[in-house]
Amino acid sequence: MSQKGGTGKTTTVRTLTDVLRRLDLSVLAVDLDPQGNLSDYFDVPADADPTVADVLSGQAKAMDAIHDDVLPANLGLAESELILAGKMGREMTLRRALREPGKRYDLILVDCPPSLGLLTVNALVAADHALISSEAEYFSLQGVEQALEVVELAKESLNPDLDWLGVVLNIADLRTVHGREALVSLKERFGEKVFDSAIRRSVAYAESAERGISILEHRPDLGTDYLALVDEVLGRLGWRDERRRLGELRAALTPA
Repeated sequence: MSQKGGTGKTTTVRTLTDVLRRLDLSVLAVDLDPQGNLSDYFDVPADADPTVADVLSGQAKAMDAIHDDVLPANLGLAESELILAGKMGREMTLRRALREPGKRYDLILVDCPPSLGLLTVNALVAADHALISSEAEYFSLQGVEQALEVVELAKESLNPDLDWLGVVLNIADLRTVHGREALVSLKERFGEKVFDSAIRRSVAYAESAERGISILEHRPDLGTDYLALVDEVLGRLGWRDERRRLGELRAALTPA
């Protein structure tokens, strides 16, 4: 999640999904952004039907809207959000919808919209963990604090078991003073909650999205950033067996 666009959320969900599936985990990717970028990244057809919009509006079951392990979105989701706003228990809608998929998949990853509105709140109420994405820029600290406020509100009011997994620095160029200062500011404020793994800035991510393939296939050298991030994520979740398998995958993908 993030309070703005362009922080690498969609690429993070896409790549985490790819890495975790390579560890023999069944992973459902949920696109909760009306722009549908995650759906495009997975090459889900634009006319896929039903979608997450139909699920949230009560017109379809989540299991019927899953296409190749992706619950896709399109611009119709914006209208569904407006309809959702007038419903009782609106913040619980996604949580209820994902009960059945939650029994079928090892993990469900949700790509939130670039705002902290009702759709993001639905994601937080449905989730066990929240991962905040931050750009390596001057206002990154403020953005993380705003996102964290929403996480805490959801935890206090609607989902007491919600855990803030941490914040990942995305689209980072740590060769610049500005990028390094952004990372230092985040670590000074949030300490160990900041992942050590930073995701490097590269046009290759846009290229892989355009082709509908993972960065691990398009540019394996950049994919190492995400392999390191997944290692940290699995460590924080306490998933030892999966972390061991990841070590084997990293060795297999690392050039001799």
